[in-house]
Amino acid sequence: MSLGSKPPGSVSPLAVRCWNAGPLIRTTGAIRVVATASPAARSHGRSRTNRWGWRPTTLLVRVRRYKCTGCGRVWRQDISKAAQPRAKISRRGLRWALEGIVCQHLTVARVAEGLGVSWHTANSAILAEGKRVLIEDPARFNGVAVLGVDEHVWRHTRRGDKYVTVIIDLTPVRDRTGPARLLDMIEGRSKQVFKSWLAERPKVWRDGIEVVAMDGVTGFKTAAAEELPDAVEVMDPFHVVRLAGDALDRCRQRVQQQTIGHRGRSGDPLYAARRTLHTGHDLLTEKQKDRLKALFVADNHAEVEATWGLPRISLTLGVECC
Repeated sequence: MSLGSKPPGSVSPLAVRCWNAGPLIRTTGAIRVVATASPAARSHGRSRTNRWGWRPTTLLVRVRRYKCTGCGRVWRQDISKAAQPRAKISRRGLRWALEGIVCQHLTVARVAEGLGVSWHTANSAILAEGKRVLIEDPARFNGVAVLGVDEHVWRHTRRGDKYVTVIIDLTPVRDRTGPARLLDMIEGRSKQVFKSWLAERPKVWRDGIEVVAMDGVTGFKTAAAEELPDAVEVMDPFHVVRLAGDALDRCRQRVQQQTIGHRGRSGDPLYAARRTLHTGHDLLTEKQKDRLKALFVADNHAEVEATWGLPRISLTLGVECC
């Protein structure tokens, strides 16, 4: 491998002679193979790696061709370990792009700029590689004992179903061995969507599920009860705390109406403390603690004080259970 010298600001070409696909990956890194329109395209390809320094690097890959002197058959050197056939981005380049999207939260435009390709080229390649590495991995369902399911809004348009059902593995969270893992995302949020997904899994895998954590959607609970009869359905800590917080708001509004006779306004003690009531006890400042003490001194605010402890108790129980 040789590095060509060019004036600053221009693309740095690398002339690569492909002796073996394995060393090529370890030596040159990610290669973006771009087929040329010249007759020499059979044996040459212009390539780009993920970055050399702070700019995209162009590689020129020479692929050997062989011809049998007996039958006249012609074949090329196999470089499929470096890049897929007719691909524009190599396997390691796709790995770099996928890690940038998933781990570093980069945008597709930023990855495309780093590789020196168009947005559509980078987006199509990343989606295909993500499906191959993440979705089509047969081992991603191994060791799942605690399943989590929830809905998510992914489309903000008038056409099409805007909801998807998100299924995650909460086993590492329960065992305190790591973060949760995304298992699948299915379009729709009905009972039939979750039930069909569970029915597609092997019976041995379904029998290993011990707990299913979900929100308050009845369809998810019914689907889990039918397909996972031995599993325990529970509500995840986020929705438990949220329900407790909603109960606190309803209690505060009811006491507000009973004591003052109108909705909360500026200057009303309960209305002024509406945000402070939802703040965690360990995050309260001294000023906020004094405000709550003054609020709970009044006897007609006793119901609010009793309800105020529900979110903290729910959060504590959720952390201990997880």
